Amino acid sequence: MMIIRLLALFFAATGAVPAAERPNIVLVMADDMGYSDIGCYGSEIQTPVLDGLAGNGLRFTQFYNTSRCCPTRASLLTGLYSHQAGIGLMTGDRGYDAYRGDLNRKCVTSAEALRLAGYRNYMSGKWHVTRHTGPGADNSNWPQQRGFDRFYGTITGAGSFYDPATLCRGNTFITPDNDPEYQPGNFYYTDAISDNAARYVADHFRDHADKPFFLYVSYTSAHWPMHAPEAEIAKYNGRYDDGYDPIREARYLKAIEQGVIHKQWPMSAGAVNWDRFPHKDWDIRCMEVYAAMVDRMDQGIGRIIRQLKAADALDNTLVIYLQDNGGCAEGYGRSSNADKMKKFDFKPFGPNDLQTKIWPPMQTRTGQWVHTGPETMPGAEDTFVAYGTGWANTSNTPFRGYKHDGYEGGISTPFIVHWPQGISPDRRGAIVQDPSHLIDLMPTFLQAADATYPDEFAGKAIQPMEGVSLVPTFSGDVLTRESAIGFEHHGNLALRDGQWKIVSAYRKDEPTRWELYDMQTDRTELNDLAKANPARLNELTRKWQAWADRVGVQTWPFKNRPKEKARKAATTPAEQRK
Repeated sequence: MMIIRLLALFFAATGAVPAAERPNIVLVMADDMGYSDIGCYGSEIQTPVLDGLAGNGLRFTQFYNTSRCCPTRASLLTGLYSHQAGIGLMTGDRGYDAYRGDLNRKCVTSAEALRLAGYRNYMSGKWHVTRHTGPGADNSNWPQQRGFDRFYGTITGAGSFYDPATLCRGNTFITPDNDPEYQPGNFYYTDAISDNAARYVADHFRDHADKPFFLYVSYTSAHWPMHAPEAEIAKYNGRYDDGYDPIREARYLKAIEQGVIHKQWPMSAGAVNWDRFPHKDWDIRCMEVYAAMVDRMDQGIGRIIRQLKAADALDNTLVIYLQDNGGCAEGYGRSSNADKMKKFDFKPFGPNDLQTKIWPPMQTRTGQWVHTGPETMPGAEDTFVAYGTGWANTSNTPFRGYKHDGYEGGISTPFIVHWPQGISPDRRGAIVQDPSHLIDLMPTFLQAADATYPDEFAGKAIQPMEGVSLVPTFSGDVLTRESAIGFEHHGNLALRDGQWKIVSAYRKDEPTRWELYDMQTDRTELNDLAKANPARLNELTRKWQAWADRVGVQTWPFKNRPKEKARKAATTPAEQRK
């Protein structure tokens, strides 16, 4: 490994690094999953592939996303804060440059930057960084127009795992029935993402073995709706019969033992009273399906890893795994839609008919009504149910908060790095405590690839990168970060500066109310120090405001504000808080 590094340094100095010495890069991201949802971060869900990568690599315990899907993807792809890339909220145009809902041209994607260094670039999965999504839409911000050589996946976000809307191969809309290149016996989107990604790896070594590659694998698992093959669900039959609290407690203790949380951090309070919840069988089934979705994704990641091994390429491939936000307490599909059935007369789709609906009322390809609510046991293609607040709280063990939020439960993700030729042997299996963020991925990739970030691209001036490379941690060095890490999404605000964090939750018609936490002693954010330490609070709020002004954050609610869809903490009348 030392020889490889010395050669890389020599060739970097001469400007002629051989392609064989540049690592391949595989970036894997899951959707709507909490901090403790994989085995090596405390979960009971079977994730042996991810656990194995972590055991031979690094686990970061304080890596941050943006708390929501679109802004996370914008930041992950560009090395900028999502506001600087034009996606401060979601994919709607709110009238401000930071909230256009479309990846702007003042940034480059990792694929665009790595292409300049001779990389081939492939993507399989969810894109979700443009508001132009339908047939005939402007595709200038689709993957193949932003640096990727091949693309299979969906342009929008969530949807059916059996018939995803906006499914494309390249720039062409397809359906599971008419795709000429992929016809499994039973289509399941998680499998499709994995299989197409693995195929890209195989094809690369057949056709372009002289070049390195970047592969972005963007799963929709385990985002609602809860969909999974029945045989996979059966593996978890009975596992969740006792409800939320025993699973939270077991995860908490396991995570302490694994070293990914500290025992001095008390677990946050439970969110839903299991004893008073009337639809227990339904909620048990929700979590069984959720576990199956995560399990199935891990198996698919395994197929990608096996393809790398088959090409004898795993040792010099930088593999990274993370999640786009915390566990999701949104209530989609948790109320019955049976009263709407009579308003629709669905007919079966033909092989070329596109699924146009992302959520109900919608139909299956065979013309069946898609059911929601407590009378609907999730899993099959004619169901559409989210797993609810109680299980989202479990996913985020031990933290408070959810997807959308600036609390740790909203912005904390597992982060695994595996690169045998790039990580010191004595570091394998180590834990990295340094606070890190999505903005750090671009500089990490470029340093690993000995590539240069452009000042201009396609005739446009490009904003400087915001993050720092994580490569020093691969040999045990501590990260040096000059600036605090800022957050704003949907009026939820936060700033992480060393051991300190401030956070303010969005409250309709209320002013900003900052809280202050010491992340060394209280990462579960249970002891607000704002009143006890006003000087520190004022220092950090000034830093947040300077960051917000610089990246384009607007005061919330701003004009052209989105129609508010409040997350329901209790998604049925009986889901009562403790």
